[in-house]
Amino acid sequence: MPLVAHNNLPSFDRLRAEGRTVLNPQRANSQEIREMHIGLLNMMPDKALEATERQFLRLIGESNQIAQFYVHPFTLPQLERGDDAKAYIDEHYDTFEDLKEQGLDALIITGANVGQADLTCEPFWEPLQEVMDWAWNHVASTICSCLATHAVMQFKYGQAREARGEKLWGVYKHRVTDRGHPLVKGMNTSFDAPHSRFNRISTAQFAEANMKVLAESDVAGVHMAVSPDGFRLLCFQGHPEYDTISLHKEYKRELARYEAGELSNKPPYPEAYYDADLIARLDAAQSCDAMNDSDFEDLLENTWRDSARTVIGNWVGQVYQTTNVDRTKQFMDGVDPDDPLGLKA
Repeated sequence: MPLVAHNNLPSFDRLRAEGRTVLNPQRANSQEIREMHIGLLNMMPDKALEATERQFLRLIGESNQIAQFYVHPFTLPQLERGDDAKAYIDEHYDTFEDLKEQGLDALIITGANVGQADLTCEPFWEPLQEVMDWAWNHVASTICSCLATHAVMQFKYGQAREARGEKLWGVYKHRVTDRGHPLVKGMNTSFDAPHSRFNRISTAQFAEANMKVLAESDVAGVHMAVSPDGFRLLCFQGHPEYDTISLHKEYKRELARYEAGELSNKPPYPEAYYDADLIARLDAAQSCDAMNDSDFEDLLENTWRDSARTVIGNWVGQVYQTTNVDRTKQFMDGVDPDDPLGLKA
């Protein structure tokens, strides 16, 4: 499905340079194709703000061709930002107040970096609840990524995340646990997905909240789960949006912290991500500055992109089939909000 460059967001030019289809508004308006409006609540810190934005734009733009997509990035003003990021957000991002008035067909909420174990002490805690409460009653479906999943599981279902003791990061094998659910139709029954986190919501906690687990890993735990109605909330603990190079960049950031004396131990390599030859190259590098991203990107394998495209394509398709053409309305007439996909029929 084509993205529509409905504003001057720099990421649109970046995606065009990558060879991706991004329509200008004039061309989009000349086509008799339904518009879909998706909000992107970007809670990532300044350095990752634009990269995260592009990752989700790519996923949406590559999922299928059933509609024209208007993606509306916004953030929470309570999050601490530097001057450059504030100026970027002021110029290119929507406000939550405007989006509430205009309406959205669907919503994606990114993860966030936190500085403390207790999420209730984070500046996003209360405003994120406001966004989620509004979305639950006005948006067909919301995707939560990683930290956003942990937050919503705590304030909506009373399931506080558990500390793992050590960081889980790498690429892990998963299996689809409910092959009949529409959101996993067409996916391989076994697939890879990246993870990067210190905490988790366990399978038992998802079950206690009556969430339906769609995919999990023996090592990484639950990757995908949906709300009891089967659709209005889709939670990821992993990162299907990650680029091929994302974990490498994260490793370099951790290594830089170690080299600066901020970490006492050298970070371990992400699991099942680098092959033996790449590990030898990393071992031979004198510092993280010697690790050229482009060299590594050409050699790294991406084993999760197809599954990510499939699930996002399924999600978008279900939003298309259930939401009203009037984006201020949650569903088309006749759709039961407690069973929007007709799974209980």
